[in-house]
Amino acid sequence: MAFYPALPIRSLDDVRRLENTPLDEHLTAKNTYDIFVNAAAAFGDKTALRFLEAAEPGAESIAWSYNELLKGIHKTANMLQGLGVGSKGAVSILLPGCLEYHLALWGGEAAGIINPLNPLLSEENLIELMQASNTRVLIAYGDDADSGYWQKALNIMAKLPSLKTVLRVPPHGEVLGDISKSDLPVGVLDFYDAIDGQPDDRLVSGRQIKPDDIAAYFHTGGTTGSPKLAIHTHANQVFTAWASVQLQGISQKDVTINGYPLFHVAGVLPGSLASLSAGVEVIIPTLGLMRNREIVRNYWKLVEYHKITVVSAVPTALSALAAVPLEGADISTVVFCRTGAAPLPAELAERYQRLFNLKIQESLGMTEMAGISSITPPGVPSPVGCVGFPLPFSRYKIVALAANGDVSNHELEQGNTGMILAKSPNVFPGYLDKEATSNAFTSDGWLITGDLGFVDAQGRINLNGRAKDLIIRSAHNIDPKVIEEAIAAHPDVELCAAVGAPDDYAGEIPVAFVTLNKVCSITEAELVAFASQNVAEVPARPKSVTILDTMPLTNVGKIYKPELRRLAASAVQQLKHVGQPQN
Repeated sequence: MAFYPALPIRSLDDVRRLENTPLDEHLTAKNTYDIFVNAAAAFGDKTALRFLEAAEPGAESIAWSYNELLKGIHKTANMLQGLGVGSKGAVSILLPGCLEYHLALWGGEAAGIINPLNPLLSEENLIELMQASNTRVLIAYGDDADSGYWQKALNIMAKLPSLKTVLRVPPHGEVLGDISKSDLPVGVLDFYDAIDGQPDDRLVSGRQIKPDDIAAYFHTGGTTGSPKLAIHTHANQVFTAWASVQLQGISQKDVTINGYPLFHVAGVLPGSLASLSAGVEVIIPTLGLMRNREIVRNYWKLVEYHKITVVSAVPTALSALAAVPLEGADISTVVFCRTGAAPLPAELAERYQRLFNLKIQESLGMTEMAGISSITPPGVPSPVGCVGFPLPFSRYKIVALAANGDVSNHELEQGNTGMILAKSPNVFPGYLDKEATSNAFTSDGWLITGDLGFVDAQGRINLNGRAKDLIIRSAHNIDPKVIEEAIAAHPDVELCAAVGAPDDYAGEIPVAFVTLNKVCSITEAELVAFASQNVAEVPARPKSVTILDTMPLTNVGKIYKPELRRLAASAVQQLKHVGQPQN
């Protein structure tokens, strides 16, 4: 049986009502493979996935039904099992946005463990992740596209002896026979040749997938440094899908554009698995997803053409879409507009209400909670910064920070800000690195989310930023969001981020970075003055505002603050070098 919303969620009491039935009775699937078996039985020939070959409304697209998707999952899982992938074997994935990604994801989890990879990581990082996961098979895109997929795959194969097989997914538009088997290096197989002839109606292995079997390794961290691999069980992912369906109220009537990259939990779990568990039609907006500027330019026309009901994107993507005029597009089919992964600027929320009559509902998600922690349901009024109700069967508490920034044992009362701790069926069992795992939990088993926030009178979680983003000036904690919202209120500002710059006297001082809307003549000095007028807290007033041509972003569209902190530190060093005082 597919997942269906049990009741409309309008309050915490509604969430708690779901808990009156034991969780095992709610979960009609015990693993992600069951989800697709159930969905095919429930929705059959209804469209599950639609890939847009171009960004223009009405352009060619490729649609797979729920039946076709399950058949492809069977063929992929059986092929991988034939290559020696067992329940503890890892399959790494290096693909752009494409239909085959879903065969790799769900067929990979039916056979063993998936390890989706960010193509923007260095080859050294990719090899490190593949070694840590004990990868034997890599599924890679057979073209360099915009991220060098195929060249990276070949380079990795040459440097990683433990990698036994690379499955080449032919680029869209490649004619059958353009690349012959003899043209492929030793150890490389054509993906479609490899699945050809495999049974499409069952798992040949007969594997009985247990809820606590490992489903995936997802890497966390940015585009530099050494990412960590977080472990997801099938139970983690199934719960995320079911809980997302309950709080979002999604069903087979819905259509959504999933523009999140599929190496990221947001795109894979709340973005895909939850939708596909409930019969939603999921649209993949070209290989480039939301990084395709033409998709952004045509977005509202695509919403009208495909009768989109659910819009979901990170705040930076929503900001880019806010600059795209409707030009007569009818977007009245949209009933839910959701965001997460980064703070929502109040000005952006107001703009969406004014320009599009859309209320942006916020959610909280993290890799360590299989992609989702709390959701503001459709139609529920909420202030900016409120990320909604906890998931059913989940519990949170807010604790004070100790003087050194670590969590304390002191639980705070309602309305007071502190570190958010969580216990939930989708909390991950840990990282592959045992030391990193021990640092992620309190001694009594609560997940340390790293988010600062409070619980309001309605039982909703409200965020005040990330603990590591706090600017600490002479022992004074400054929330960068205060600065960012003040500067973002200026009509010429497109994006704004505040970080701490190192200071010999104060430890850190606040500085800000902005990008501007189109062609603007405002100066950095004028923005500093504007910030000083609008930031009430004197210590939080930024010492400088730097105008950037482009804001550094991660591949999922979050502002990449480590790069901004590097720029801030570099500017401090330059000032010291020329002998200028910083303050």
